[in-house]
Amino acid sequence: MDLKPTRPGPRGTSHGFLSGRYKVEPQDFVVDEIPAYEPSRHGEHLFLWVEKRGLSTIDLVDELGSALKVHPRSVGVAGLKDKQSVSRQWISVHGVHDNNARGLGGPNWKVLHVTRHTNKLQMGHLRGNRFAITLRGTKEGDADLARNALLELQNIGVPNYFGEQRFGKRGANLQRGVEILSGGAESLARTMPRRVFGLCVAAVQSEIFNRVVMARLPGLGELQQGDLAILHRNHACFPIEDPAREQPRATAFEISPSGPMHGPKMPDPIGEPKRIEDEAMAALGIVREQFVDLPFGFGSGERRPLRMPVADAAAEQAGDDMVTVSFTLPRGCFATSVLRELLTETVWFADE
Repeated sequence: MDLKPTRPGPRGTSHGFLSGRYKVEPQDFVVDEIPAYEPSRHGEHLFLWVEKRGLSTIDLVDELGSALKVHPRSVGVAGLKDKQSVSRQWISVHGVHDNNARGLGGPNWKVLHVTRHTNKLQMGHLRGNRFAITLRGTKEGDADLARNALLELQNIGVPNYFGEQRFGKRGANLQRGVEILSGGAESLARTMPRRVFGLCVAAVQSEIFNRVVMARLPGLGELQQGDLAILHRNHACFPIEDPAREQPRATAFEISPSGPMHGPKMPDPIGEPKRIEDEAMAALGIVREQFVDLPFGFGSGERRPLRMPVADAAAEQAGDDMVTVSFTLPRGCFATSVLRELLTETVWFADE
């Protein structure tokens, strides 16, 4: 089976669509990480506020480890940021003196600030990301159109798709992930790095989730009998037994229906929501049991909201044919999903 990631289209809200291209230059896509906590300023882990440009977070970790003469496993990050961007994020390093990191930099990165904390940064240790994205090739009036569209999206939410970077160049991670789950997990695990193995399996999880989102459009905020809903405040998950009773909470964006991130301990919905999820998995030739007992202690699985909230939305004219849109998203959510709601066409740069 020759698999390529599905390319979701916009949900189709009441606004029009914009012309324009993004990520033409790294400075067109600016990302600032919002930490889950502020460093305590003391402890054995050095925390570095780092700016990178046109460089992936994984490559940044390698370069930083080499410059500080530490193993990459001593380096911690809270999230992976786009390569084709200017992004700022916290990096933790163990066993390094402050003076060795102050002013440190390379051709595509630099350390802006140094402090300390008691714990190493782990994936997911962030509240979200703040984006400022410049669209080139826009038309007169597009700034107003973008502003109105973003305000609408703040009210109803955005499909919580995984972005193209989740699937690797030309979607290769998805194909390899299906091969791993279809019987080659143990043998392939012996021939590939742990990180690559995890990325490939995560690509399959992400593709299944994206297909579930597409199947439930346009009613991503509408609860169904048998749903497992997620409370946005703390990510708690609970079953929906009476959709009519709980729907006001969904309308107020307190809760949302969830979709699957498969693993051995992920809870299943029942009824129609489960049928949709099983169908999305079957389309890839995968069954639930293949996510059990994976090498490297791969994740136990979880539920993910089908839609994501958008905050701090704004748009302004940035030039004769440029508009800058800005917004904040929770951790694990992709700015490309917002852009897909705004633009007539989105370009999957991982394919180029």
